[in-house]
Amino acid sequence: MKEGINGVSSVTPANIQFGAGTIHKGLTYTTSGSSGSWNFAASCVGATSGGSKLSIVPEVTKVEIDGANVATKGLEVKTGETATMQINFIELNTSLIKAATMGKDGTSEDSTNYDLVESKASIETGDYWTNIAFVGVTTDGRKIIAILENALCTSGFEIEGKNKEAGIVSCTFECHADPSSDMDKLPWKIYYPKALTSGGSGGSGQTT
Repeated sequence: MKEGINGVSSVTPANIQFGAGTIHKGLTYTTSGSSGSWNFAASCVGATSGGSKLSIVPEVTKVEIDGANVATKGLEVKTGETATMQINFIELNTSLIKAATMGKDGTSEDSTNYDLVESKASIETGDYWTNIAFVGVTTDGRKIIAILENALCTSGFEIEGKNKEAGIVSCTFECHADPSSDMDKLPWKIYYPKALTSGGSGGSGQTT
């Protein structure tokens, strides 16, 4: 590769996240003996259309000092952060409807054929998902995992029916600190596969 032409290296293709990925509720890693696995299949929420968007944004406050007329190293303080995930679901289920509406299970008159979701007066602990996770894949098949804990859907429920189109429900989930914590940072995590080595692919222990 000629210097200055581009930033491509031999490992560039393996460091590209490709495709829409999948969305999961309650994604966990369980160890068993000397090995472990993620519950990818069991935790998958449903199909998407139009992808998803993960945003983790630190809140930075600049310390104002007379005479400092430009941004100055050391005069910025992290004073908070937000972590959100926006997902366009094409597949519906009662768990997703309850999350988007902050609703509850009701008693269906036609319980043979229908579950019922109905309104409730207040937000409850159970409205927060233990976590919501995005699982992407690199071009060589390794998984990238982003997890937002204590996730609450704050966007509401809206679906529009159109001729020859599937209805899409766009949901935004926000990460929240646990009240038992110091409440000075959000519980988000990003698992990125280990770097490739000359002997083969890194992250070979990933389990699907």
